Amino acid sequence: MSRHLSRNFATLRARGVSMVELLVALAIGSVLIAGAVFVYSQSRNSYGVNETVARLQETARYAMSVIEPDVRMSSFWGLVNDPELINGRARQGDAVAAVASGAPANACGNNYAVDLYTTVEGSDGAYALNCDPGTGADTAQAETDTLTVRRASSNASAAAVNRLQVWTTRTTGRLFSDGVAPGALAPTGQINDLIVDSYYVAADSDGRAAIPSLRRQMLIPGPAFQDQEIVTGVEDMQVQFGIDPNGVLGIATRYVDPGTALPVGAQVVAVRVWILVRADQPEVGFVDNRTYTMGNRIYQPNDAFRRVLLTRTIQVRNSLG
Repeated sequence: MSRHLSRNFATLRARGVSMVELLVALAIGSVLIAGAVFVYSQSRNSYGVNETVARLQETARYAMSVIEPDVRMSSFWGLVNDPELINGRARQGDAVAAVASGAPANACGNNYAVDLYTTVEGSDGAYALNCDPGTGADTAQAETDTLTVRRASSNASAAAVNRLQVWTTRTTGRLFSDGVAPGALAPTGQINDLIVDSYYVAADSDGRAAIPSLRRQMLIPGPAFQDQEIVTGVEDMQVQFGIDPNGVLGIATRYVDPGTALPVGAQVVAVRVWILVRADQPEVGFVDNRTYTMGNRIYQPNDAFRRVLLTRTIQVRNSLG
């Protein structure tokens, strides 16, 4: 009897896995594999999204890191704290100043380089400079603002031919570009390079059509203006100016759009900047249906590009001298 049972058990062990058991095992295995593939796919997509957002944030921070110190130092003129004391300056509506009378120095507008009366200015929703944006057939991005900063360099310089520079003492100053500083009679004077930067957004990047970029027209030796690409991916820039209506407290009581006429005696003491950065490529299955409110502009893209918006309010340290 026991010999017969042993033969039956041996036969059962030799039969292996039945068809039903095999199908059940395959079904369970397929579910596990599908789950693993789904988890991998989701993880990969999440990683891609995180990488894209991280790059956009890095671009926005870099763009702001270029603009912010420039704005903070606007109205800095070396040893003198009032541009009214600097000779050689001229308003943009005046006759062309002798210190920068060449066409390259006035390419963005007459006296654009030497208008020390206006240390911070901008245009609202349009590129208003006379110099062409970008290079070649590039155009400025529609409905974006511009921001112009005028100041002296933070470090003293040596006199240089064909570079617009500011010579200052504690009581006076003068613009010059011939390399001969007018400070021979006052050796305690200081020389600083004149800085003029006009930031704007272009519809194209260098060598990459339809990829917007942050650019600037910058004053260079010549004197002349040169267009420079700062970073690609910036789709929009909006600015507003915080004003102190009396020009005595240094506190912004309200913010106005570029081009707004200021009350007599008012000072721009802060600049609020919005930077909107867009991915280079659209993302399959994604729709950006958010509403971006930037100054006086409301923007609803409704497309497949991811975006990051960065805003910052920057104090103008030298606004009150």
